Amino acid sequence: MKEIKNTVDSIMFHDIPKITDVRGNLAVIEKDTIPYEIKRVYYLFDVPSDSYRGGHAHKEQLEFLVALSGSFNVTLDDGVTKKSFLLNKPNKGLLIPTGIWRELEDFSSGAVCLVLSSGVFEEEDYIREYKDFKALKGA
Repeated sequence: MKEIKNTVDSIMFHDIPKITDVRGNLAVIEKDTIPYEIKRVYYLFDVPSDSYRGGHAHKEQLEFLVALSGSFNVTLDDGVTKKSFLLNKPNKGLLIPTGIWRELEDFSSGAVCLVLSSGVFEEEDYIREYKDFKALKGA
């Protein structure tokens, strides 16, 4: 198997362009807001506060996560280092590169997580076992 080298050190929040108006704010994701063509959009909602989502990594797929409402924590793991991010602003997104394990937890009441993906669903792109993920990372 091909070893995956991405690390969490370079992962950071990305601003989503926002238009402010007395009637409310409008956030826009288009053109070069994210560095790939969006091929799939899905969202998580009504996640119980004591549950978690994720628990996998992708071999090829990139994902951009946005908290449209409420808040939740995203813990990212590159096989060596773990880093946690609190998503709680609808004009900030988190770009997750390939080969990064992710776990989403601590969902607030009413939280909605929007995911913009670079690929359609393909089961073979998922790394669902942590031991397999560590092996791919060369750990």
